Amino acid sequence: MKVLVPSALRSYTDRGETEASGPTLAGVLADLERQYPGIRFRMIDEQDRIRRHIRIFVNGEQVRDLSQPLNASDEVIILQALSGG
Repeated sequence: MKVLVPSALRSYTDRGETEASGPTLAGVLADLERQYPGIRFRMIDEQDRIRRHIRIFVNGEQVRDLSQPLNASDEVIILQALSGG
C-alpha cells in the first residue's frame, strides 16, 4: 500500500512516498522498519504506542490503534506535529 512520509522522516526513506505491506498498522510499520531501519522508533515509543507528536491516517481517518486492520488498497499518511516558539 502507499505510505506518505513526512519531511522529518525522509532522511530514512529519501522520498515522500513509499510502499509497505502488512495486515495491520503494526505490520505496515514493521515492514517500513525492515526497509528503512530506525524509522519505527521515530513513530512508536517504548510502550508500543504512537508517539504524541505523530499522527497516522488511513484513508483520511486518524488511527491510534496499531492493531487496525488494513487492506492492500489503503493509503497511510504519517504526519509529524511541529513545535517551537
